[in-house]
Amino acid sequence: MIKIYFCFASLLALSCNQPAYKNPHILIETQLGDIEVELFPDKAPKTVAAFLSYIDSGFYNNSSFYRVLKTEEMPSATNTGIIQGGMYQTNPGKKITIPGIPHESTRQTGLTHESGAISLARLEPGTGNTEFFICIGDQSPLDAGRRGTEDGQGYAAFGSVFKGMSVVRKIQAQKSAGDKFVDKITIKKISRI
Repeated sequence: MIKIYFCFASLLALSCNQPAYKNPHILIETQLGDIEVELFPDKAPKTVAAFLSYIDSGFYNNSSFYRVLKTEEMPSATNTGIIQGGMYQTNPGKKITIPGIPHESTRQTGLTHESGAISLARLEPGTGNTEFFICIGDQSPLDAGRRGTEDGQGYAAFGSVFKGMSVVRKIQAQKSAGDKFVDKITIKKISRI
């Protein structure tokens, strides 16, 4: 009986130390609720490694979602677009010191900008660092080889919302002027799960 109990306790301890998911998951805690995101390091290794290093460094503590694209005339449940966040609004001095991540296009990764995709914001390929956006609805024109970027390289998708698209939509529905939120949408922190 003691041997059986010991074996069961050992197995339980081993299973408790195993990660819950194959891929890393992160939690974006906002003033409007939490968003859980699954990252794909096997498909976008450089982007995921950099993003996780920014999380571990606390760069996203007290950051924000500050940019939004939405189709105003559509009901909020079917509205498409993006919400963009990061350090740009809350710590721009630090953001400009962080080097760009080598561009991992969707042609390389096999990912697409479908609803819930998280992707790296950028100007030129290889300039993206701490700023990211989440897609609402089909945003596949942002993929490589499509019309979403002048250079045709698209953006670097690297994960997908696992839970919390209702929170993403709630953030998107906040009052905006042009492509900016009127009030800052606070990201309390982003952490690994």
